[in-house]
Amino acid sequence: MTATDPATANAVDGTAPSAPRVASGPDYSVLGAASLSHFINDMTQSLFLASYPLLKGGFSLSFAQIGLLTLTYQVTASLLQPLIGRFTDRHPLPYSLPFGMLSSLSGLLTLAFATTYPMLQVGAILLGTGSSIFHPETSRLARLASGGAHGLAQSVFQIGGNAGNAVGPLLIAYFVLPQGRHALAWFALTSLLGMIVMTGLGRWYHAHLRARPAGKASATIAVRPAGYVRRVMALLIALMVSKFFYIASITSYYIFYLMHHFGIAEHAAQVDLFVFLAGMAIGTLVGGPVGDRIGRRKVIWVSILGALPFTLALPYVGLTATVALSGIVGLILSSAFPAIVVYGQELIPGRVGMVSGLFFGLAFGLGGLGAALIGVLADQVGIDTVYRICAFLPVIGLLAVFLPDFDKVQRSEG
Repeated sequence: MTATDPATANAVDGTAPSAPRVASGPDYSVLGAASLSHFINDMTQSLFLASYPLLKGGFSLSFAQIGLLTLTYQVTASLLQPLIGRFTDRHPLPYSLPFGMLSSLSGLLTLAFATTYPMLQVGAILLGTGSSIFHPETSRLARLASGGAHGLAQSVFQIGGNAGNAVGPLLIAYFVLPQGRHALAWFALTSLLGMIVMTGLGRWYHAHLRARPAGKASATIAVRPAGYVRRVMALLIALMVSKFFYIASITSYYIFYLMHHFGIAEHAAQVDLFVFLAGMAIGTLVGGPVGDRIGRRKVIWVSILGALPFTLALPYVGLTATVALSGIVGLILSSAFPAIVVYGQELIPGRVGMVSGLFFGLAFGLGGLGAALIGVLADQVGIDTVYRICAFLPVIGLLAVFLPDFDKVQRSEG
C-alpha cells in the first residue's frame, strides 16, 4: 500500500487540507519523541502489573482481588479513552498531553506508599486516567506526523509502549524486589522526563494545527453506512477479545504459572515474562509497515489465528520451550494491533481520536475484564488449567475472513 500525499492524509485525519506540497515522508523526530513518551507511559503501567506478586504477598490478596485491581485500572482507561478521543476530534487539546503523564506519576506514587487495598485501587484509577488522556491524542499526533505511512507511524508509536511494557518486569526483578515496594517512587523521575517531552510535542502539535487553515475537509470524507460500520466493528472487537484475553492471561498470571508449574523463583519468572513482552515489542514494530505493504486485513488474519499452534503447545512443554513459545506468541499476536488501529481509522475516516481512543480503550477494558474472569477461574480450577483453556482463544481469529478488504476496494476504484 503506497503512502498518500499530505493533502489526502489531512482529509482522512478530519483536518483541513493545507496547500498541496510534495510529500516529505514521516517526521521521525516527532514519531521518536511520541514513542519515547509511550515508552515512559507504558513502563509506568507495566511496573504496576509486574508488582502483583509484591502486592499479593504484602496485602494477602487472592487471585480474584488481583483481577479486580486490573479491572479497575483497565476499565478506567477503556471508558475514558473513546470519550476523550471523541471530544478532541472536535476540540484538539495539544497541551493536555503532559497532564496525562502527571496522572500516571501520581498513580505510581500512590502505589509505592499505599497501606490499604482501597489505596491500591486509587493508584490503579490514576494510572488508568493517565493512559486515557495519553493514547488518543498521541495516536492522532503520530498519524499527523506519518507523511501518509500510517501503519509505519502506528508501529513506531506503539513500539515505545511495548518496549515500556517489556522492561517493567526487569525493573521489578533487579531494582524493586531487592529494595521493596517503596522503590517504585524512584520511577516518578522518568514520568517527569515524560512530561517535558510531552510539553515539546504539545508545542509541535499546536503549531501544526495553527498552520492548517479552517476548511470543509468533511466534504472529502467518504461516509460508510452505519450498519456496515457496526458489523465490521463487531468483528474487530471479537478479534480483540481473542487477542487481549490471552495477553491478560500472560501479563497478570504468567509469573504465578511459572512459579507454580516449574517451581522457579519470582526473580527468574519476572525475567521469563520479559521474553513474552519483548516478543510483543518486536511484533508491534513489524505489524504496521507490513500492513502498509500487503494490507491490514492480511496482517490481522495471520497475526491472531497464526498464534494458535503455539498457544496450544505452550501448556504441555518444559520450561525452556514454554519461555520460547511465549516469545513467539507475543510476537505474532502483537503484530495485529497497529493494523487494527489503522484499519479502524480507515473504516471511520475523520474520527482518528475517537477510533484510537476506542481501540486503546478496548485494549485496556478487555484486558481488565479478561484478567478478572481468569482470576476467578484460576481460584476455582487452578492456574495450570487456565492456560490449557486460554490456549483456544486464538480460534476466534477465524472471524477475520469476514473483514472487508479496503486495500482491494481502493485498487478496484483506482
